[in-house]
Amino acid sequence: QVQMVESGGGLAQTGGSLRLSCAASGQIFDTFAVGWFRQDRGEEREGREFVAAITWSAPTPIYADPVKGRFIISKDKVKKMVYLQMNDLKPKDTGLYYCAGNGGSGGLAYPIAYSYWGQGTQVTVSS
Repeated sequence: QVQMVESGGGLAQTGGSLRLSCAASGQIFDTFAVGWFRQDRGEEREGREFVAAITWSAPTPIYADPVKGRFIISKDKVKKMVYLQMNDLKPKDTGLYYCAGNGGSGGLAYPIAYSYWGQGTQVTVSS
């Protein structure tokens, strides 16, 4: 069983930065991928907004258009960690951020493709 644990959320001002961390545990193969999703208050899992994803073996991450050029996703395979560096934050980035694990099924922009979810970490950006 794979477990995901997020950390690093908090409060930032517009234009500021935060770095989120995601620790994965359990058996992870090279087909594994980790995605970050943002959820507004009251949304269901299916409504979570894709932010970024990275696969364990491929070097090229993918990003949602609203975060391109501002957020950077990276990984440390040895430590089984994935990071989301969030720069030039905007109030619309506010939300509960989840990291999720995908066992290699593809469809990385869609919440339904992920089997393993963390508990979320809150990011609040003040104007």
